[in-house]
Amino acid sequence: MKMTNEIMAYCPKCDKHTLHTVRLYSKKPETTFNMGKRRAERKRMGYVGKVKGSAKVIKIGKRQKVILKCKSCGYSVERVMGGRTKKKLEIKAK
Repeated sequence: MKMTNEIMAYCPKCDKHTLHTVRLYSKKPETTFNMGKRRAERKRMGYVGKVKGSAKVIKIGKRQKVILKCKSCGYSVERVMGGRTKKKLEIKAK
Protein backbone atom coordinates (compact mmCIF):
# COMPACT_ATOMS: atom_id res chain seq x y z
CA MET A 1 0.00 0.00 0.00
CA LYS A 2 1.62 3.24 -1.13
CA MET A 3 1.07 6.57 0.58
CA THR A 4 2.32 10.11 -0.04
CA ASN A 5 4.62 11.73 2.51
CA GLU A 6 2.23 14.68 3.07
CA ILE A 7 -1.57 14.55 3.45
CA MET A 8 -4.37 16.86 4.52
CA ALA A 9 -5.81 15.61 7.81
CA TYR A 10 -7.70 16.90 10.84
CA CYS A 11 -5.54 18.30 13.66
CA PRO A 12 -7.28 18.22 17.07
CA LYS A 13 -4.99 20.95 18.43
CA CYS A 14 -5.57 23.41 15.54
CA ASP A 15 -9.23 22.23 15.31
CA LYS A 16 -9.13 22.24 11.49
CA HIS A 17 -7.74 20.33 8.51
CA THR A 18 -4.05 21.12 7.92
CA LEU A 19 -1.12 19.62 6.03
CA HIS A 20 0.53 16.71 7.90
CA THR A 21 3.81 14.89 7.29
CA VAL A 22 3.49 11.09 7.31
CA ARG A 23 5.98 8.62 8.76
CA LEU A 24 5.75 4.92 9.53
CA TYR A 25 5.15 3.78 13.10
CA SER A 26 7.90 1.53 14.43
CA LYS A 27 7.53 -0.34 17.70
CA LYS A 28 10.37 0.00 20.18
CA PRO A 29 11.94 -3.21 21.52
CA GLU A 30 10.57 -4.39 24.88
CA THR A 31 12.82 -4.32 27.92
CA THR A 32 13.67 -7.54 29.76
CA PHE A 33 13.08 -5.94 33.14
CA ASN A 34 9.29 -5.52 33.15
CA MET A 35 7.38 -7.59 35.70
CA GLY A 36 5.41 -9.74 33.25
CA LYS A 37 8.56 -10.74 31.39
CA ARG A 38 10.37 -11.67 34.62
CA ARG A 39 7.37 -13.70 35.83
CA ALA A 40 7.13 -15.62 32.55
CA GLU A 41 10.86 -16.41 32.56
CA ARG A 42 10.66 -17.66 36.14
CA LYS A 43 7.73 -19.90 35.19
CA ARG A 44 9.67 -21.39 32.26
CA MET A 45 12.67 -22.34 34.43
CA GLY A 46 13.20 -25.91 35.70
CA TYR A 47 11.75 -29.23 34.61
CA VAL A 48 8.29 -28.03 33.70
CA GLY A 49 6.51 -29.11 30.54
CA LYS A 50 4.47 -26.68 28.49
CA VAL A 51 3.75 -23.45 30.33
CA LYS A 52 1.38 -20.55 29.87
CA GLY A 53 2.36 -18.22 27.05
CA SER A 54 4.73 -20.57 25.25
CA ALA A 55 2.55 -21.00 22.12
CA LYS A 56 2.86 -18.10 19.70
CA VAL A 57 -0.08 -17.06 17.52
CA ILE A 58 0.91 -15.49 14.21
CA LYS A 59 -1.69 -13.16 12.77
CA ILE A 60 -2.33 -13.28 9.03
CA GLY A 61 -2.55 -9.52 8.60
CA LYS A 62 -1.40 -6.63 10.75
CA ARG A 63 -2.87 -3.15 11.19
CA GLN A 64 -0.63 -0.63 9.47
CA LYS A 65 -0.06 2.41 11.68
CA VAL A 66 1.32 5.82 10.68
CA ILE A 67 2.22 8.94 12.65
CA LEU A 68 0.86 12.22 11.31
CA LYS A 69 2.66 15.40 12.37
CA CYS A 70 0.94 18.74 11.84
CA LYS A 71 3.06 21.22 9.90
CA SER A 72 1.57 24.31 11.54
CA CYS A 73 1.66 23.36 15.24
CA GLY A 74 3.82 20.19 15.34
CA TYR A 75 1.21 18.01 17.10
CA SER A 76 1.58 14.26 16.38
CA VAL A 77 -1.33 11.83 16.00
CA GLU A 78 -1.28 8.06 15.40
CA ARG A 79 -3.65 6.67 12.77
CA VAL A 80 -4.42 3.13 11.65
CA MET A 81 -4.66 2.97 7.87
CA GLY A 82 -7.40 0.51 6.91
CA GLY A 83 -8.12 -2.73 8.77
CA ARG A 84 -5.93 -5.80 8.77
CA THR A 85 -3.80 -6.04 5.67
CA LYS A 86 -1.01 -8.26 4.38
CA LYS A 87 0.62 -5.41 2.50
CA LYS A 88 3.17 -3.14 4.17
CA LEU A 89 2.89 0.63 3.96
CA GLU A 90 5.33 2.50 1.76
CA ILE A 91 5.87 6.25 2.02
CA LYS A 92 6.60 7.76 -1.39
CA ALA A 93 7.72 11.29 -2.25
CA LYS A 94 5.43 13.51 -4.31
